[in-house]
Amino acid sequence: LHQFSDTGSRKEHVKITSESKPGFLERLSETSGGMLMGLVTFLLAFYLLFTNEGRALRTARSLDEGFSLVIPLDSIHSVSQQNEGRLVHLVGALSTSKPLFDPSYGLSIQAVKLKRNVEMYQWVEYEDSKEYEENGEIKKETKYSYNTEWKSEVVNSRNFDREIGHKNPSAMAVESFTAVSPNVQVGSFVLSKGLVDKIDDFKQLSLSHLEDPHADVTRGGDYFYHSENPRQPEVGDLRVSFFYAGLSGDDPHLGSAEKVTVVARQRGDQLVPYHTKSGDVLQILYPGDLTVEEVFQKEHQGNTMKTWALRGAGWLAMFVGISLMTRIFYTLVDWFPVMRDLVNIGLKAFAFCVASSLSLLTISVGWLFYRPLWALLIGLLSVVPIVVAKSRVPPKKQQ
Repeated sequence: LHQFSDTGSRKEHVKITSESKPGFLERLSETSGGMLMGLVTFLLAFYLLFTNEGRALRTARSLDEGFSLVIPLDSIHSVSQQNEGRLVHLVGALSTSKPLFDPSYGLSIQAVKLKRNVEMYQWVEYEDSKEYEENGEIKKETKYSYNTEWKSEVVNSRNFDREIGHKNPSAMAVESFTAVSPNVQVGSFVLSKGLVDKIDDFKQLSLSHLEDPHADVTRGGDYFYHSENPRQPEVGDLRVSFFYAGLSGDDPHLGSAEKVTVVARQRGDQLVPYHTKSGDVLQILYPGDLTVEEVFQKEHQGNTMKTWALRGAGWLAMFVGISLMTRIFYTLVDWFPVMRDLVNIGLKAFAFCVASSLSLLTISVGWLFYRPLWALLIGLLSVVPIVVAKSRVPPKKQQ
């Protein structure tokens, strides 16, 4: 059943849908599907937690190996045969053989990367839903509102609840793209593709010193507008901005070429990935002038942050998995309000304790091959959530 109630504005409308309340068997069937999904999520959490520990320790060992072998270069302007095949550390300004151009807008820059970002003025749909029960039916009230915004992706208006009056073009007349310099150097050394990929600190390019490139294009601030009136754009109008990364020559408006710090393997006059004995790859690039100690400290910090982020994701996946698998107990009592709320709290506490214990246990097994003593300590720690949970149960229930 669909009931429409317009608010008078074509930019907003409300739709109410209703369906009969699902019966006990229907809810049980849905819960069974959720249990299967929970089991898959639960098993994925084990895999994520276990492999993450191996990855973290392998990366840490590779960084320690790299730190013990790295050689700081005396000069970046001559290639020494003595360092062939070795891991080297160097600092210098980026340089590229020729500027990057965008002939469509009469723009050129001496940089490693030039990005053209195209946005189109489009309708965007927003949904706000709420569910409630009425006359034994579950009703869903959805408020749809429409707004015009600049978007760099085409918004498909055919998916809107109401496309009439909110129609977007199906494609952009001008495409976004990123140009990358084919030859990037630091002194006499050519950077590998992997190192060039790491130069991604994009800054917006000021267009204030440029002329309007065409009669139908107007410059306003740091944008080129394909619009009759940039101050009052219409749906389908475009605006184009530019970003650059890795300034590789002195520019009167932007300053001098960017300095970078690189740690990689020297192969002839090229800087390429270094394969460690631990089975990892080292090719490191940071903006600015950093010492060997600072580079490896930053890498260790990055590894620690990634490890904890994946541990958190693994624990969350395990918690969600256990919650979905135990949901059936909630469904069995959801006709009895007080019991339902108590069971819900109990199941959440159970999922929290078991997810915490199993996550710690999985992490300890992951460490068993690398650091047995730490593995034992974490294994003992995994028992804590269950002991705490058991100690909070009243004595009568324990008997």
